[in-house]
Amino acid sequence: MNMAGRFSLRRNTGPEPAIEAPPPAAAPMSWMAPEPEPAKDKLPAEPASPLLSDKLLDAKVRLHRRLIEEINLSALEKLPEDEMRQHIQQLVTQYIVVERLALNTQELNEFVAEILDEMTGLGPLEPLLKDLSISDILINGHESTFVERGGLLEPVACRFKDEAHLLRIINKIVSAVGRRVDESHPLCDARLLDGSRVNVAVRPIGVDGPLVSIRKFSKKPFNLNKLIDIGAIKPQMAELLAAAVKSRITTIISGGTGSGKTTMLNALSAFISEKERLITIEDAAELQLQQPHVARMETRPPNIEGKGEIRQRELVKNALRMRPERIILGECRGEEAFDMLQVMNTGHEGSMATIHANNPREAISRLEQLVGMAGLPMTIASVRGQIAAAVRMIVQLQRMSDGKRRVTSVAEITGMEGDIVQMQEIFKYVRTGTADDGTVEGHFVATGVRPRFLTELAARGIKIAGSTFDPSKPL
Repeated sequence: MNMAGRFSLRRNTGPEPAIEAPPPAAAPMSWMAPEPEPAKDKLPAEPASPLLSDKLLDAKVRLHRRLIEEINLSALEKLPEDEMRQHIQQLVTQYIVVERLALNTQELNEFVAEILDEMTGLGPLEPLLKDLSISDILINGHESTFVERGGLLEPVACRFKDEAHLLRIINKIVSAVGRRVDESHPLCDARLLDGSRVNVAVRPIGVDGPLVSIRKFSKKPFNLNKLIDIGAIKPQMAELLAAAVKSRITTIISGGTGSGKTTMLNALSAFISEKERLITIEDAAELQLQQPHVARMETRPPNIEGKGEIRQRELVKNALRMRPERIILGECRGEEAFDMLQVMNTGHEGSMATIHANNPREAISRLEQLVGMAGLPMTIASVRGQIAAAVRMIVQLQRMSDGKRRVTSVAEITGMEGDIVQMQEIFKYVRTGTADDGTVEGHFVATGVRPRFLTELAARGIKIAGSTFDPSKPL
């Protein structure tokens, strides 16, 4: 069979009104790109007619949909990418002639790229996923999409044909990891093939249409040196955190949504010995540990009959039978907090987890509440005793109003006094004001407190200069 036969198009049997091509002067450079600004020494040209622009966009959307329906996808997927692109370009060119669309070479190439993205990727999301400056993609129905760049949200032109088009993309994402989302199960956590984290809410939960949140996977995970360069942490603080991880000081990373908890966890994990066996437990696997001996596990939602669910608590219990030396819990947000404390108290020092809280003291209260969800007959004093014995250090992160992330506190848990968990702050970030452009002003300081685990560090041959904790010397 020749190539023409493999990629033959079905004849359009239904009558369809012809689409008049707009005048060349009124045709936009690209429907995805903003129009160029007029030159300063010339009068601005009259804006293109909204009717013509809408007609051109509608023609492209219809053309796009017809191509998807008529191309032999099963045969196309077997071709190399270059050959696939060549055939798609031929088909698009044929349709453009029939539809009398005024497209220049750049627009033609962009349109071909979109067709390929729709068939082999995630359609309109592909350009956003390839943009390295974007960290989050937030879709509020098929007509509204925002992205986060540099910590700030901004709208983008990500056009879905309709709600059904967006749902097709969503199902493509969740089915790739063996999950599903529909009216009976309208909420779903998933991940892309590159590790990006995805959360989906569809009708009836999503009142105005499907809601999609994508936390993009960084191909080059941040290390502590990079965090120092961007001002998220100071070298003296990074030195202490790295030494604590090496010395198996159990650590909780606390912060709000989008504050950089996973980024910090990845950065700190680089200081775990390559000789140790690590087990990670997550709802959607996204950690990027660099060690050679890592066993990754993720939860599983219930099936269509409501059975087969595997929660983090079961995974934590099972991890204890897998000879772990450290267990890394991606996010502690339920009754698994009790099992995680048992892990930290039974010879798995150096284990780490993240938790949602606004400061170190609230992180302890949050742990108390999560342990209470296990439904065990434990007094508050007993729960706090477990926390004080298990957790040694809390690293607090915060996303500032200007979009920048910073480590705002490093605190050590020192034990119990009565029924109160005792804590001492070692480093903190002091906010002093806000500049006219909205930039947050402040500085890092040492409180002057020397952590008690310095003796453990010294016993392991890790020494930190005493001047690191001198409050008279700026960080």
